Amino acid sequence: MEFATTDLCDDHEDRLADGTLRVLSPGFRHFGQRQRFAGPAATLKVFEDNSLVREAVESAGHGRVLVVDGGGSLRCALVGGKLGELAQNNGWAGIVVNGCVRDTAELDACAIGIRALDTHPRKSQKRNAGEREVALQMPGAVVRPGNWIYADADGVLVSDVALLED
Repeated sequence: MEFATTDLCDDHEDRLADGTLRVLSPGFRHFGQRQRFAGPAATLKVFEDNSLVREAVESAGHGRVLVVDGGGSLRCALVGGKLGELAQNNGWAGIVVNGCVRDTAELDACAIGIRALDTHPRKSQKRNAGEREVALQMPGAVVRPGNWIYADADGVLVSDVALLED
């Protein structure tokens, strides 16, 4: 799917004005081979525990984007090389993490797009805690399950509806 987030913003100023198109705050770093990715959102709310992240990427992604609200924690990583590979192999278009990732060389070898706040070498806890398919207050925008995520080098957009034809 070819698009530019800048063009989508320009073409949909009315949606930006009414809030049906939103922009995540700047600061998300890029990992993975895909600079540009898009798809409907699957959402997770976790904190320093990636058990549900593993569960999600072990399932079929069907071209979706996994959006993980890790509470902005910079104390451990929620996605690493093994989970990136699982996401790639199971058909996820990308992952957006309000938190950290690790194993960046392994992530950069994966044929998906990943955005995260930063890197951290420490793994997360495994308590099976968190919530699936809930509205998330990500930096700069609310993301609901099924919202469309569009990410490229210029930023990450969240839309209530698909903005492009497949």
